Amino acid sequence: LHLDQDPALTVAVLRGVLRAAPAGDTVKSRSHCSRCSVPGKKWTTPSGFDTGIKTFNSLTKQKEPLIVEREGVASCFTCVCDLSACTGRILSRLFGITVIHAMVITDIDDKIIKRSWEEDVSPATIARTYEDEFKKDMLSLKVIPPAVYLRVTENVHHIIAFIEGIVKNGHAYATTEGDVYFDIKSIGDRYGRFVGAVESQVEPGGSHKRDQRDFALWKRSKPQEPYWESPWGRGRPGWHIECSTIASCVFGSQLDIHSGGIDLAFPHHENEIAQSEAYHQCGQWANYFLHSGHLHLKGSAEKMSKSLKNYITIKDFLQSYSANEFRMFCLLAKYRSGIDYSDDNMLEARASLATVSTFVHDVQAYMKGQLQCPPVQEAFLWERLAETKSSIMKALADDFDTPRAVGTLLNLVYYGNCQLRPVSTSDGAARSPAVFGAVVSYITDILDEADVASTVGSLQNVVEQLTRFRSEVRAFALAPRQDPLSTGTPGKPGLHPDRIPLLKACDTLRDELAPLGIVIKDRGATSTWEITEGKQGRRGQRIHNEVQEPSS
Repeated sequence: LHLDQDPALTVAVLRGVLRAAPAGDTVKSRSHCSRCSVPGKKWTTPSGFDTGIKTFNSLTKQKEPLIVEREGVASCFTCVCDLSACTGRILSRLFGITVIHAMVITDIDDKIIKRSWEEDVSPATIARTYEDEFKKDMLSLKVIPPAVYLRVTENVHHIIAFIEGIVKNGHAYATTEGDVYFDIKSIGDRYGRFVGAVESQVEPGGSHKRDQRDFALWKRSKPQEPYWESPWGRGRPGWHIECSTIASCVFGSQLDIHSGGIDLAFPHHENEIAQSEAYHQCGQWANYFLHSGHLHLKGSAEKMSKSLKNYITIKDFLQSYSANEFRMFCLLAKYRSGIDYSDDNMLEARASLATVSTFVHDVQAYMKGQLQCPPVQEAFLWERLAETKSSIMKALADDFDTPRAVGTLLNLVYYGNCQLRPVSTSDGAARSPAVFGAVVSYITDILDEADVASTVGSLQNVVEQLTRFRSEVRAFALAPRQDPLSTGTPGKPGLHPDRIPLLKACDTLRDELAPLGIVIKDRGATSTWEITEGKQGRRGQRIHNEVQEPSS
């Protein structure tokens, strides 16, 4: 994470979170391919344990079996918050793999220094402000934090030692100006795995570079800049070296997964590979590179970026949409593809989430006996549930295909809704609450819907009592009356004229609570309720009555 972004950050930093349900048996076959040093750019299948997943590896530009070094554990390093939150949940919840996720925080660089000068505060003050805002924003989006955050300024001594190791191994050189550069020519044709992933660029540097492609490991300090003492004089780390050093401090010479946005593939990840393999003297430092696509404003080919001024902050975003809606928005697109941010796409995500949420609440009403339905095809639903679990496993094992997984889940909701056809009276028909309970348990677990209910707290009890009282008043107002003063038609009971205002009041209460996120549905003699997420006035499209009693 680079702390030179907007203090509020943007929704572009995250591409999705999915909590998958506990799985069946994890695939634990062991691969015995060796990891000997390999000349050139060839990728070697790592030895270890097969997770049962195939993922697109940017190193080979194709899907590869995801094999981790230790059974049940995957090491994951990321330079910026991205798909690792999504893949981490899938690996842990669905495939039973504990993900050790470490994130580096760049709290010193040119932009931070410049900002500190402009605001007349220390670089540390700027960095901590951004870091705190970032963590708050990630919490508001319900992103699981990494196992550890590691600041660059707290690891400079490790970085200096790492650079010394690269110099000792003959892959870096110091200049008379006090800079240290990585020597690209020293590694021959092993440089260039990600060339072409994005537009290539040559990093600026002093006149003493041996090759224009050489990049800085250590930068001499300029007047008024922060500095650390080193064998090459006062200075500070270059950008790329911090990630290699800190990842190595946590995971050693072997890293299972390295993730980040596609814009980091070159030169950043390219240079990470070069300096890490030069230090560890190995042929394959990170086994898998997973790159996520950019978030775009709809109609723009450019990614969201503070520098391009085409972004929306997370705080502003959450004024209009919820964290769960953003998660669904991300899940509806593949992590490797670009995704267009627009109100239309967000409304699609909202509608998908609303479909699931409404179904869950309807099932709960059915299980409580508040919703009467014809006999359910129980065996059919059990079969659909089993097929859904299998299909979602296959989708997520195929390069974390969340759009296919969500589509499969929505199909299950459709089949469930087909069985939930409300009727006024059930005539003592057999009920099937167990199968619906199993369906809802699976859905809420896989989408982590439980945290939605936990946020409303005691409000649920208040709404329960309010709905019960309204139902009693409504039943009193709808009580039939058969006499000459009845409002009904011949042969059909009518309403008590003096009770019609009570019925109007019940309808008004229902309509006025809806924009506040409390949806009441009248179903024959009973009513059900649902608390929806979000701000006032954002859920109008969800409000409807499947069964309406007569009202004036």
